[in-house]
Amino acid sequence: MALGDLIPWIAGGIILLVIGGLVLYFVGIYNRFFSLKNSSEATLGQIRVAMKKRLDMIDQLLGAVKSYATFERETLEKVTAMRTRVATADPGDLNSIEKESRSLLGRLFAVAEAYPDLKTNTTVLTLMDSVRGVEDEIARQRYTYNNISQQYNTLCDVIPSNFVARILGLSKLQYLEFEEAIQTPPKIAF
Repeated sequence: MALGDLIPWIAGGIILLVIGGLVLYFVGIYNRFFSLKNSSEATLGQIRVAMKKRLDMIDQLLGAVKSYATFERETLEKVTAMRTRVATADPGDLNSIEKESRSLLGRLFAVAEAYPDLKTNTTVLTLMDSVRGVEDEIARQRYTYNNISQQYNTLCDVIPSNFVARILGLSKLQYLEFEEAIQTPPKIAF
């Protein structure tokens, strides 16, 4: 075989290697997208669990303070409705539920501050400490989720992975924009 006869084979081999490399690169980017997507969904699940735990504690706090202050039935219904919504909430809904539950929590903390007996009630103090622990857990999970989302969204924006995102019809993940921990409870009057 002469060198002239080998050139088509060499060219064909190089083309196959390039195509194989591109396919492997595409598969790698595809796997990275879905790895990040699955991580974000798992983290959102952890946030939902923690938020439900927080709402359960708010419900318990409502029970503990209702002998000191009058809480309208609407407040109890809101907690129940939020607990139901958390299970299927997307990041935008979680932002809304977060804001509502923080408002309720702020009111409860304000009641505890307004009544000296509540400040020394062991059950209330334990529940308030537990709520703060859940707040820390939610903050950690939110931080993790937003980091994963940032990586995913960067892949959607940069070349060449943005081509893969367009081909697959992938869109950016929404960030969780929760307010920071309750600094000072709002003042309320009964």
